[in-house]
Amino acid sequence: MSLFLVKTRPVQRLYDRVSEASAALVISSYSSSFGLASRLLAGPVRGRVRNIYALVRIADEIVDNPDLSLGVESRARMLGWLHEDVRHALRTGYSANLVVHAFARTAIACGITDDMIDPFFASMQMDLETSTHTPETFDRYVYGSAEVVGLMCLRAFLADRPAGPERDAEHDRLAPGARRLGAAFQKLNFLRDLAEDYDLLGRAYFPGLVVDRFCDADRDRILIDIDADLAAAALVVPDLPPSSRRAAAAAHATFAELAARLRATPAAEIRRQRVRVPDAVKVRIAAGALYGGRS
Repeated sequence: MSLFLVKTRPVQRLYDRVSEASAALVISSYSSSFGLASRLLAGPVRGRVRNIYALVRIADEIVDNPDLSLGVESRARMLGWLHEDVRHALRTGYSANLVVHAFARTAIACGITDDMIDPFFASMQMDLETSTHTPETFDRYVYGSAEVVGLMCLRAFLADRPAGPERDAEHDRLAPGARRLGAAFQKLNFLRDLAEDYDLLGRAYFPGLVVDRFCDADRDRILIDIDADLAAAALVVPDLPPSSRRAAAAAHATFAELAARLRATPAAEIRRQRVRVPDAVKVRIAAGALYGGRS
C-alpha cells in the first residue's frame, strides 16, 4: 500500500471530488448548450445531472468515435466493459474510471437502477449493429438512448425530496413528461444530424425514411411527432422542483426553437448541413427561463 493512501477517508472524499470534476470537464468540453442550461440548476442538482450526462457522453463517444481503426467488434467490447464497470460500481460505490465513479455515486444517491441503465446500453449497442429501424426498434432505441436519461434526470431532480409515498407519487406523475422531453431532444438530433449520421456513420434512424429522397413532407411528418412530445413535456415542467424548473424550461424552449428553425429550413438544406440554434438565442432563452421562473 502506498504511503500516500494511509488516510483513507480524506483520500476517498478527494477522489469523489476529482471524479465529479472529471465529469464536469467532459460536459464542458463536449456540449456548450448543456453547460449553459445546467447553470440554471441548483448546485447539488447540477452536479448530479452532469455526472449522468458525462457517462452518456462517454458511451456515445465509443459508438460514434470517427477513428476508423476502431472496428465494430472493438467498440462493442469497450461498450460492454463500460456497462460492466457501471453495474459493478452501482454495487460497490467505486470505480477506477472517474466518470463511472461519479455516475455511480449519483445513481446510488438518487435511486437510478439497472432497469434504466440496461436499456441505455442496449440502445448504444444497437448503434453498432443496426443502420436502419422499424417502428418497433426505433421506439426501443429512443426509449433506451433518451427517455431513460430523462428518467435518470428526474430522479436527480427529486433526490432532495423526503423519501416516501409522496415523492414516489410525484415521480410517477412527472415521469411521462420527462420521457417525452428526452424523446423530443433525441428526435430533433436525428433530424438535424440527418446528413452526418447517414453520410459518415451510415445510419438512418427514422423508420421508412429514404434519406436520399428526403423531402419537406418527410420533415413535416417528423416534426409533427416532435411537437407532440414537446407539448406533453410542457405540461409537467411547471410542476418540477424550483431547483430544476428553470433549467428544464430553458431546455424545452431551446428544443422548441430548434424545431421551429428546422421547420423553416428546406429539406434539401437539412440533408446537406446541420441546423443549429445560435448561441445568442440560447443565451436569450436561458435568461427568459431564469427571470420567468423565479418562484
